[in-house]
Amino acid sequence: MKAVLFADGAARGNPGPAGAGAVLLDGDGRVVAELTKYLGRTTNNVAEYSALILGLEEARRRGVDDIDVRMDSRLVVEQMRGLWKIRHPNMKPLALRAGELLASFRTRSIRHVPRDDNAIADALSNRAIDEAGPP
Repeated sequence: MKAVLFADGAARGNPGPAGAGAVLLDGDGRVVAELTKYLGRTTNNVAEYSALILGLEEARRRGVDDIDVRMDSRLVVEQMRGLWKIRHPNMKPLALRAGELLASFRTRSIRHVPRDDNAIADALSNRAIDEAGPP
């Protein structure tokens, strides 16, 4: 099964209340899953990686074997592509987990998209924060 994953993380403040959001589309562009997760107080980069992991885990559960990931976080995309180093020690376990998940797909790609093209995942990450209530 082929799927497209849009993922985004949000933190209000850096660090601050944070959420992860992802939307999984089937090969015909239909939404098959919308995911949100409140992360507590953390950084935007942790939220971005958490959103990627959230979406990849759901894709695995649904039997996807061909995944096309799209994110507006250039940092996460370039680190996952091996073009940028992962310097912050807190990011390494998240990057390793995301990399393992991504590698588990028969066919995979990850690319940077403009923020406007990632609006649904952005809304889901913010919904996770909103639904958690005041910090």
